[in-house]
Amino acid sequence: MHTMSAKKNRRPKHKGSGTIFKNPILEQLTKTHIAIPLTLYTIISSCLIYYGIIEKGFTTPVMILLFFAGMFVFTLVEYLMHRYLYHPQTEKMEEFSHKVHGVHHDYPKDKKRLAMPPILALILASFFFIIYRAMMGDYVFGFLAGFLMGYTGYLAIHYSVHIFKVPGNFLKILWHHHAIHHYRQPDRAFGVSSPLWDYIFGTMPELLEDKKKQQAKAGEFIDPS
Repeated sequence: MHTMSAKKNRRPKHKGSGTIFKNPILEQLTKTHIAIPLTLYTIISSCLIYYGIIEKGFTTPVMILLFFAGMFVFTLVEYLMHRYLYHPQTEKMEEFSHKVHGVHHDYPKDKKRLAMPPILALILASFFFIIYRAMMGDYVFGFLAGFLMGYTGYLAIHYSVHIFKVPGNFLKILWHHHAIHHYRQPDRAFGVSSPLWDYIFGTMPELLEDKKKQQAKAGEFIDPS
């Protein structure tokens, strides 16, 4: 999300890779091939569903309901983390946010930094399992499976919008939405897998005409070009 003003205005580079750690081992651990987390979380989610049905006795309709509930909740968590953790409004969080997300804004097409490193992602998955298990008991198996597949879908979309050309179908809205966040309005368009929460929380991108009207009302000069 957006760090402080100086880093917001830096032009992104479409070649090369940024550096997070000087230590080469730590630096390598910040990178991953997109296939690794996609495969890993698909397997984990499948195991959670299997365990929930076979070992815990949940019916298929219940697991489906829990699964889609988990996917839906993930879209909210994705939005909140992107907006408030990766793009904080305070100087204290600037260094942290730049390490975990700012480098991605500097090098948006770096294929090896389009997904969270598996080790860190597994730690977070374990954290969510503990939290959700405490909140909902055995229902966690269906819910977390959907939550993790929501994350998997997010990774696939995020990778695609940065690497592949804009498709000629309804999915192009996701390409345009995320491009606006990276290249025009880093303090808006935080949703990657869906613009839903941007609509709800009022962070949809501002249209150029809307900006001009606001400037005119404020008595600001508008460049006619």
